[in-house]
Amino acid sequence: MVLVRNPRFLNLKLQPSTTTPSTCPSFFPIAAASMVTSCASNNISTTDLDRINVLGSGNGGTVFKVKNKTTSEIYALKKIKEDMDSTSRQQLLREIEILRLVNSSSIVKCHDIFQNPSGEVSILMDYMDLGTLESLRGKVVTEDQLALMARQILQGLNYLHELKIVHRDIKPANLLRSSKEEVKIADFGVSKIVAKSLNKCNSFVGTYAYMSPERLDSEAEGVTEEDRLNVYAGDIWSFGLTMLEIFVGYFPLLPQGQKPDQAAIICAVCFAEPPKAPEECSDELKSFIDCCLRKKASERWTASQLLNHPFLQHQD
Repeated sequence: MVLVRNPRFLNLKLQPSTTTPSTCPSFFPIAAASMVTSCASNNISTTDLDRINVLGSGNGGTVFKVKNKTTSEIYALKKIKEDMDSTSRQQLLREIEILRLVNSSSIVKCHDIFQNPSGEVSILMDYMDLGTLESLRGKVVTEDQLALMARQILQGLNYLHELKIVHRDIKPANLLRSSKEEVKIADFGVSKIVAKSLNKCNSFVGTYAYMSPERLDSEAEGVTEEDRLNVYAGDIWSFGLTMLEIFVGYFPLLPQGQKPDQAAIICAVCFAEPPKAPEECSDELKSFIDCCLRKKASERWTASQLLNHPFLQHQD
């Protein structure tokens, strides 16, 4: 079984340390300038922004709702802590590199990246007014609503995978939604750009609760080299688990009401049968979840294949 070090508990999410694997590419340093190279050509400066309120905070820093004084446009400004350790800094560099690369309507857009002389870094991003998909936990979500969300997330995953980017931490807290019925992928702190087509990506980073079987225990019986090399399949497992959780209203790997803990989750992922959609669901939804939550990575559908699944076709 996997060796667990320094687990941290956060709601349903049991997060391990995120030490950067030796196979990750090296990243550029953050320039000591008033503004780092922009993700977009908006010519925005920090003096143009008024802080409205705090949207959330965590170990990495604080996210503010801000308003452009000139255009009245609303954004989210992620302010990173100045006294970050080497691991957190590496995560920030990784996130910045990926944000500079991506441009998709299904991924939270980076508008600018700022750095003041003291080293404080801030990232200006899309503001998603309904928060994360965690807010839907316990609420009634119809199959049509689920299909609409699933399609957008899969479009984002397919885009990332085509760029050889593995997210590695798909979960409700990293998926944002708006009142325009938009759902976008966020938080690339533990994501990875796969430098070579056969570059393994089963390093132990991400969130335990949403981690795929081959990533939790890559040496388990039945895990083949093909499974280990299928670096994008872990995102599909996390996506399928997230969609099922949003639909049923609770974390589906454990019985409803059971408090998740590290041992229970690892046992459920590695040894139990994958969770399934409820019996009363449509056959299309049951099949869709099954195609995502297959124990063998090589048997899971890709994001591209899932976009053509019958469950999503009525959304065309």
